[in-house]
Parts: sequence; C-alpha cells; structure tokens
Amino acid sequence: MLASLLFGTNSFSQYANTKVRSKHEAYTDSLKMIEYNYVFPIWGQKIYQKGFDIPYPAGAMLNYIWMKQSLIMENLQLGFTGTGNDIPLTGVDFIQFGQNTNTSQSFNVRPDLWVLPFLNVYGLFGYGSTHTVVNVTAPIELQSVVDQNVKTSGFGFLLAGGIGPIFITTDVNWTWNKPDLLEDPVLVNVVGIRMGHSFVFKNKPQSNIAVWAGAQYIKMGAQTVGAIALKDALPPEFWETKDQFVDEYYGWYDEQSQAVQKIADEVLTPIVENIDKAEGEGIVEYAMNKKTKEPWNGLVGLQYQHNKRWQFRTEAGLIGDRKSALVSVNYRFRL
Repeated sequence: MLASLLFGTNSFSQYANTKVRSKHEAYTDSLKMIEYNYVFPIWGQKIYQKGFDIPYPAGAMLNYIWMKQSLIMENLQLGFTGTGNDIPLTGVDFIQFGQNTNTSQSFNVRPDLWVLPFLNVYGLFGYGSTHTVVNVTAPIELQSVVDQNVKTSGFGFLLAGGIGPIFITTDVNWTWNKPDLLEDPVLVNVVGIRMGHSFVFKNKPQSNIAVWAGAQYIKMGAQTVGAIALKDALPPEFWETKDQFVDEYYGWYDEQSQAVQKIADEVLTPIVENIDKAEGEGIVEYAMNKKTKEPWNGLVGLQYQHNKRWQFRTEAGLIGDRKSALVSVNYRFRL
C-alpha cells in the first residue's frame, strides 16, 4: 500500500519539421539548383531537385515537460525489513486502491539526425522529479505521498510525410526511467501520431508557423519493485493521528476471517505495530503491476520556425485523463 510510481516524463514523442513546399516560385527554383554535398539525409539531392525544402539534418532539442495522469495498481505484494524480523514479499489482494495520481516534470535533451528525408532517429537523455499520491480505501483509508528524482535515457524514430498541404508524422520511442526508490528502471513506450499544416511567411520562405493535432499512446512497464522507509512513505501529519489509524486497523482485523487474518499477520500487522510504537523504523518493500488509467490522450501543438537553424515549439495534452505541457527549443545544423 506504500508505493512510488513513475512516469518517464522524459518519454514524450516530438514533432519535427517535415518537407514544406515553398509558396514562392523563386525560392522553389533556387532549391532545384542546390548541389547537396552532405551525407545526410540520404537522397537529399533528389528532394531538392523536386523543389522541396528539407531541415538541416542534425539537431539538438532541449525540452521541458510537465504531465499529470491517473494510475491503476494491481497485484500488490508487501514485505517489511530492518526491524530484526524480515518479512518477504507477500500478496495482499484485500488491499484496495482509490484514485492514484502521478505528477512529473523533467528536462531532457534530444539529439537527432535525419537519416532519410522521411526518417529521423534520435536519443533522449533527461532528469526530473515525480510526485505520486496513492490512496488506499481498504482495509482502511490511507494516503501515501512520495516524491523522488528520476533519470531517463532512451531512443526513438520519427516517420514524416504529407498529403497535399497536410503533413503527417508518426513518432515511436522507448525510454528507461530510473526513480530513486525503484530497484530497476521502468520501460516506457510512447507512440504519437500528428497531422497539421505549415503556414509559410510571405516574405521569408525559411520561416513558418506549424499547427497540428494528434493522439499519443503510452505504455509503462508492467511490474514495479521497490522499497521505501516507513517514515518517508507516510506524511508528517499522519503521525499526529496514528492512534486512530491503529484502532481502525484492528477494528477491520477483528471482522475478517482467519484466512485473511493469517495473511495480514504476515506483513500488515508488523507494520501497524511499528506505527503504533511511533518509531517509523523499518523498510517497506513492495511489488505491483501498474498501468496508466487511459493509454491514449489527445494533443494540440504549435511551432514557430525562425529559420532553418532555430525552432520553438509548444504542445499540450488536453483531451483525456492525461494532461501535459511541453515547451522546447531546437537548434539544427549541417554535418
């Protein structure tokens, strides 16, 4: 019942510039005359010969991401160590959860390369923090709040294309997110699909404003295993009313069958006894399956391209249980 969960904030899919046909014939004609002497993207010369502009192939993006979403927790196991009588992980299916939420924020760096005019590959490296609120509704009501830092690393790819004036991107990435309290990193897979249009400035063909809408799918690693000090898992104000908590626990305990009492005595009762002593000593170990409440959510975004080197973008998740905000700056260059 004492849990800390992560969302790898740093696991957001990113929109990249797609090919944009210039509205000015003079600019289009100049593209056809370019001799493209760079390795990437492959087939860059052929794209220019057709009158299409393409981004500089290499780039580095700095992102700030904020996200809040609900989590579902299942198949909880608890253990207790550090008080001289170690208790291994034990299933406690009679513990029920209410509304659980995770709020995270992070900064990440995203180096990338357009290998082909329609294929971008990238890495993700970030650092951030999470704030997880876990509400237990049975056998007694209890709220656990855990804050921790998270390191992130991963990779992904983006496919870009267009139909007439509409660009379409599909972005897939995998990140490994390591919170302080978890034994192993959590694998997060993100898939983003976006459709939009770029409005080119009349007198500045290399500048534009792009707007888009889309959807994002997030899948987290199923199992979480970790440990947390008992005194850190419960908020300071809890200890002021711990006697009420203890009384409610034993009131619930007396109403249970012998089978449930036996399981409770293996792990819950020792924890409650430690709380009753107001010591807060010991380490609570936990394992569980967790997932996002709603894997899909809707997105809207906007990007201003100042020139082919600098782009500034923002994106928001507004539709669905998951809410998010992204702000980023991207610098691009030729190799």
